[in-house]
Amino acid sequence: MTEQPQPIKYKRILLKLSGESLAGPGGFGIDPVQAEHIARLVKHVQETGVEVAIVIGAGNLWRGATGENSGMDRATADYMGMLATVINALALMDALERLNVVTRVQSAIEMPSVAEPYIRRRAIRHLEKGRVVIFGGGTGNPYFSTDTAAALRATEIGAEVVIKATKVDGVYDCDPNIYPEAVKFARLSYMETVNRRLEVMDTTAVTLCMENDLPILVLNLWDPKALIRAIQGEPVGTLVYHEEE
Repeated sequence: MTEQPQPIKYKRILLKLSGESLAGPGGFGIDPVQAEHIARLVKHVQETGVEVAIVIGAGNLWRGATGENSGMDRATADYMGMLATVINALALMDALERLNVVTRVQSAIEMPSVAEPYIRRRAIRHLEKGRVVIFGGGTGNPYFSTDTAAALRATEIGAEVVIKATKVDGVYDCDPNIYPEAVKFARLSYMETVNRRLEVMDTTAVTLCMENDLPILVLNLWDPKALIRAIQGEPVGTLVYHEEE
């Protein structure tokens, strides 16, 4: 008897990845094995019919705060970080295309030799054609994080959820790696997330999601079934959303 495909809850998602998700054991650089692992997860999701857009950070290559703390001009440090996100985007694109997943990289900082410029309508068209779209270059402006870039791009392309992929299985009231008694939240309101200063996404990103009623789902990327279960609507991770009035 043929197994029936599971219904999906989300038709279009924005997956927010940290730069560290591409790094090897030392937490720096790009590990092709890690890139392939993420690519296989994305391919599995796409094969269910979900349209996938991705924003990736650059913490494995450069952190703007590191440069700023050393006396570097903040805007310069942030631009360096934005360029590093394009490097990560190209690495992930290569891993996906080696799995025969058609992928496009769009950059908020124009560099036509390596990536398309970010054009909202073109990005949506790529998604409609079944291509994975990776957004590099952050928002194109200093002083904004890749979390904010993820919230902005998700809103612009009409994504139904921002999936924040982490190394833990949700949001806790304190660090579960340090405090065994840490309590995991199944659901949180946007305001509770901001008021408790929970490290879901930065305040600007959470506020942007709140203003556009865009839910944020935090889950463990390294659980091989978490992403698929999430798009099928199963209770996975922590959902940040508008509480019903």
